[in-house]
Amino acid sequence: MRVLPRRFYRRDSRELAPLLLNKVLVHGGRQARLVEVEAYAGSDDPGSHAYTGMRPRNTTMFGPPGHLYVYRSYGVHWCANVVCGEEGWASAVLLRGATPLEGIEEMYASRPGITRLRELCGGPGRLTQALGMDGTFDGTDVVTGSEAVTLCDDGEPPPGDPGISTRIGISPGKGDVLPWRYYVRGAVGVSRAPSR
Repeated sequence: MRVLPRRFYRRDSRELAPLLLNKVLVHGGRQARLVEVEAYAGSDDPGSHAYTGMRPRNTTMFGPPGHLYVYRSYGVHWCANVVCGEEGWASAVLLRGATPLEGIEEMYASRPGITRLRELCGGPGRLTQALGMDGTFDGTDVVTGSEAVTLCDDGEPPPGDPGISTRIGISPGKGDVLPWRYYVRGAVGVSRAPSR
């Protein structure tokens, strides 16, 4: 597998998001193929954490590209985003769902009570838990592999006709109508059917 270079992330989140489909997220011996992502476009996007500017919580979103922005959602789940665009843009892609490939026993151990493969990494909080990632991974460089986390290309191309829908969990009026969710149709690990 080839680690994706920094230049791969130097593009708008809405361009990057579908290109991330079928790439492989690696943490140590655990590997999962990305099958669902959502684009967030900083100050142009009322659904983005960076819409109102830089805060202590969202500093990582402002770059440089190729790092993870990891935040706590509703005080319960950790969500991982890959930062993209040029430094200062605050553009990022949420990693929403993945198909487990390697280290599956470790993933099950990290998600007690889960018995079905499709639930292991199907959702952003499930994905980070299965891969053993939490808030300490905020700022991780997926190009150099800090914290043993990388995003790789194993030769599987993105789908030519990805599923596209509105994003999930966005408050009404906060970008809930934007069709910036992309997924691999029928793949194990897609968190739910299209919202519209």
